[in-house]
Parts: sequence; C-alpha cells; structure tokens
Amino acid sequence: MLLYSDDHTVREQVRLAVGPRISAGAPQIVWQEVATPGAVVDAADSGNWDLLVLDGEADKAGGMGLCRQVKNECYECPPVLVLTGRPQDSWLASWSQADGAVARPLDPITVQAAVANLL
Repeated sequence: MLLYSDDHTVREQVRLAVGPRISAGAPQIVWQEVATPGAVVDAADSGNWDLLVLDGEADKAGGMGLCRQVKNECYECPPVLVLTGRPQDSWLASWSQADGAVARPLDPITVQAAVANLL
C-alpha cells in the first residue's frame, strides 16, 4: 500500500491503526511511504498498488487534490482512502473521487475498517 503524508507522525498513526495485517491469516501489509506530491504521482504511475492512503491535510499539495489527479491520470487507478481534517470535509473527498474517507482524529478501528473495506 502507498501511504502519503508530509508528516511522519501521520504516517505512523495510519500504520499503527491498520496493524501488520488486515485480518487473521491475511498476508502482512507492505507499506511504501512517500512524503512529496511528485513521489505519489510517480509511484501511482509505476506501481501496482492495492490501495493508496493520502493525507488530505498535507502541506503544499493535499491528498484530495492528488487523489483527483491520479484518478484522472492513472490507468486502472487503485482505490484511494483520503484522510480528512474533519467529518464535514467528506464532500471534498467525494469531489476528489476518493473511494473512502476517514476524518481526524484518526480512530484505529475506523481506519482499519476503511482499509479492509477498500481492499
């Protein structure tokens, strides 16, 4: 899974919330973390990802704009989960063409359920 945030603590929160596997007996999750918008676009273009998790509150280029970009530019774009700043931002997540959204503060059960649902 590709995980984008310019804040390493957000990336760590997501990884800890999801855990090492999505369910008992499932394969271990392999994360690739990126911290720049260019790295997201390059990775989305070049890799076969099961899921993209994008931080909608990242500085310089938020995950919602990046989501819209990769959904429109990448052939067979994988599902995208966007992390929003608050529940009221869910309309922005739908504008971005995200397949799912989770609002801050990040609740581990909600994050893991959203990831499991999209996988």
